Amino acid sequence: MEDKVVEIRGLMKSFGDLDVLKGVDLDLHKGENLVVLGKSGSGKSVLIKIMVGLLKQDAGTMTVLGKEVSTLRTKELNALRLRIGFSFQNSALYDSMTVRENMEFPLVRNIKNLTKKEITMKIEGLLDSVGLPQSINQMPSELSGGQKKRIGVARTLILEPEIMLYDEPTAGLDPITCGEINTLINQVREEYNTSSIVITHDLTCAKDTGDRMAVLLDGQFDAVGTFEEVFPHAEDKRIKSFYDYNFINS
Repeated sequence: MEDKVVEIRGLMKSFGDLDVLKGVDLDLHKGENLVVLGKSGSGKSVLIKIMVGLLKQDAGTMTVLGKEVSTLRTKELNALRLRIGFSFQNSALYDSMTVRENMEFPLVRNIKNLTKKEITMKIEGLLDSVGLPQSINQMPSELSGGQKKRIGVARTLILEPEIMLYDEPTAGLDPITCGEINTLINQVREEYNTSSIVITHDLTCAKDTGDRMAVLLDGQFDAVGTFEEVFPHAEDKRIKSFYDYNFINS
């Protein structure tokens, strides 16, 4: 995995007197699932917001698909965002729209001249790939939490992104559904050739989906490596307590 689709060097971000990112370095390779672990408020979401241009760093560089994000003009930034899929923690479905309409919305907004038949085929194909072809005419209120997550992933894939960002994909789900979502994340990588960043504090999700782990503690990546390299024999008490909370005290 030599091709880097994301390259982060010396990234720093503060809010007033609060230093959130303190010079972090990280790479995401083509075809890789990279898990970013950390407690709430550790800077995981700030990292992602800088990646898609919602925030600007104070120092350092964030290069995504060959583009230094902070230097892009609005038109260039919007074009880059279309190449990045964001699966939100709450699925971000429009409650007043059916599943079909939710999936049509980004497609017709960003890709012109598609026929109704082409749109339907694309939607049906993606719903089939996430195992929910029967949900096409349902409302979000009729779906379970796990089904909403799956539909959210399908809608994100409809623009064929090169990079997928998963924000706490298993949050609030029961263990069986968590396992299904973890399987889906791996399936998406295989079927759609995506590179992914999975933001989570769920070590089971991390172990099942991640090629590498990056643990964000006190504004820096304290450990980067495979699950076995980072856990469960970590000497750093902060990482060990993270492991114990997930696998021993839960």
